[in-house]
Amino acid sequence: MSTNNRINPLARDFYLRDANTVAPELLGKLLVHHSASGITSGMIVEAESYVGPFDKGSHSYLNKRTERTEIQFGLGGYAYVYTIYGMHSCFNVVTNTIDKPEVVLIRALEPVDGQDLMCQRRNMDYGIDLCNGPGKLCQAMDITKELYGCDLCGDKLYLVPFQHIEKKQIMVSPRINIDYADECRDYLWRYFIQDNPYVSKIAKRYSEQKKPYGI
Repeated sequence: MSTNNRINPLARDFYLRDANTVAPELLGKLLVHHSASGITSGMIVEAESYVGPFDKGSHSYLNKRTERTEIQFGLGGYAYVYTIYGMHSCFNVVTNTIDKPEVVLIRALEPVDGQDLMCQRRNMDYGIDLCNGPGKLCQAMDITKELYGCDLCGDKLYLVPFQHIEKKQIMVSPRINIDYADECRDYLWRYFIQDNPYVSKIAKRYSEQKKPYGI
């Protein structure tokens, strides 16, 4: 893909659908960040959906509206960024329409542009571990809480088409590390590209429960 094509973000309509429709379609899209230190990008290879009203794994479960979750209650196509363990950022794509709080957590990227800068930020040599986790990819892409609410249809942090991922290439499994979510922890709402080496490393029990998407 040419550089010019990488500055035409996905239109708002793409995001104005439910999270479990958007999530598998995010696979193969290119996440691009224009920061003060340079441009970095990576192809999305793994994502998880969260649906606030009835999903015990969601920050907006039971439509809980707080200063942190407020962005989820607006239109889709904005960034929901939060911090875990007081140090690692996690980047989510807000989906659906007003008062329908749904998001998709981006769990892993395959680095494309600015790999040297990514390595510098992560203080490591290039390898499959560079962006194979939500905290890792945010560090590599310099995505912080300052980007909370960023319009993904703008020119700073956005997504563009990159590779077409066929349905048969997509696998699903339970979401990672949400054992607190009771029965919701077993929802097959984690989507990833089969056999892609940049998918995050996970516990064996998640792999044992994976299956092809749509089956």
